[in-house]
Order: sequence, then C-alpha cells, then structure tokens
Amino acid sequence: MATLQSLDRFVVRQRITPMVNRYEIRAPGGDGAAKGPVLALAQQKRMALREQVTFFADEARTMPLFGFKARNVVDLAGATDVVDSSGQVIGVFRKDFGASLLRSTYHLEQPGHPVATGVERSQAMALARRFLLEWLPYHFDFTHPDGTVAMSVDKKFAFGRDSYEVTVPDPGLDRRLAAAMAVALDALQAR
Repeated sequence: MATLQSLDRFVVRQRITPMVNRYEIRAPGGDGAAKGPVLALAQQKRMALREQVTFFADEARTMPLFGFKARNVVDLAGATDVVDSSGQVIGVFRKDFGASLLRSTYHLEQPGHPVATGVERSQAMALARRFLLEWLPYHFDFTHPDGTVAMSVDKKFAFGRDSYEVTVPDPGLDRRLAAAMAVALDALQAR
C-alpha cells in the first residue's frame, strides 16, 4: 500500500467478466503504459442496489486494503464513503446531480483538505457522450477552490477494456481516495 501512496501517477484498468466489473490499480510501466506491478484489485457487483467496491492486495481477495460504499440505496446525489481496511472513513465523494445533467460533476472531500470538484474537461465531449456516442472517452479534472489541480482522470479509448490514467499532483491527497474516485467514475458514469 505504501507504493500507491508514494505515486503521483497510476493506471486503472477494467477487466470485463459476466457478473462483476473487476479493476486493477497498477503503477505505470517504464513506457508509461499499464505494465507496472499491480498495487490493488477491486470488484464491483453489477446491478447492486447500494454501490460497494472493495480493493484487495491479492487475487484471492483475502487482504482488503480500502473500499467505498454508498450511504444510501439508489441515491442520485448521495454521498459515498471511502474507508481504509479497518472501516475508518478517509474521504467522501458525491455526484452533483444538477450540474451533471449536461457535464458530469463530482465533489471529493478529504478531512483537513479543501474540497476538490471534478468536472468533465470538455463540454462538447460530454454532450456527445450523452446524446450520440456513449462509448467516447472522458476526462475529469478535480480542482480545489483556488484552482490548483488535485487529480485528473483520463479515460483511454478502448473497446471492451477501459483504461484510465490517473495523475495526482496534490501531495496531500490520499491515493486510496483518488483510486476509489477513478474506479467510481467507471462504475457510476453510465447511471
């Protein structure tokens, strides 16, 4: 886990399976691709009433590292807690439902830090994804009120297996919170 916390960049890759979405959190390889070591594995059940994802250190899913769980069942603008392996809340994210009608917007909160607001980078791409081509890639920038970038998530164009490059220039942002938000973007964007 210390390795993830020390990175200012990592990659999230989705693995497609019939009943669950699986994700790998990887350190970037030497060429910047997702060929570095696996730092965490996550799994999300499809069609769950209350969104919950746990990140594990191993393929057998015996060593939980952190996770996130929605506070309420099917709440369009509800809060989702990100917790460490002992269940202690390390941060919260929530979708801004009204702002998200035309351009997806999320708020990322970590105790002791200013709120970071994540917005799709391109208004035109956001509209095209909603009304024409839902499979188009998207990009989010999460910024603090003073305009500094806390994190960015760039979805790479791919059929069948989504891949996201996550950059975290804010040294104080917990990387577990950043990884949870990146996976949540994939898991929740279609809703």
